[in-house]
Amino acid sequence: MTAHDPLAKAEAAVTEAEANTDVVRIVAAVLAAQQATQQQAPPPPAPRAHRPVGLYVAAGIGGAVALTFLAMAAALLAVAVAVGAVCATVCLLVLRSVWADLQKGR
Repeated sequence: MTAHDPLAKAEAAVTEAEANTDVVRIVAAVLAAQQATQQQAPPPPAPRAHRPVGLYVAAGIGGAVALTFLAMAAALLAVAVAVGAVCATVCLLVLRSVWADLQKGR
């Protein structure tokens, strides 16, 4: 039995080595998967640069002032057109009256 006993020990060692090889393969596969996942992860976003707010505020105020002047110019133009229309109407009424008087005096 002494010859059989070392043979049994050798068979047990081979079986244990095969089991260890499977475990090593599984661990290697898990490590490879983790490394692949870490390599494919997107880089963290870059910090956002702070933009000067004063420039936008100045542009907004400038736009509001420009719109105010534009509205005032439009109102002034409307008043000028209205005054011109009234003057033209009065002038036509006076000319009509003068023409009527001239026609009666004939």
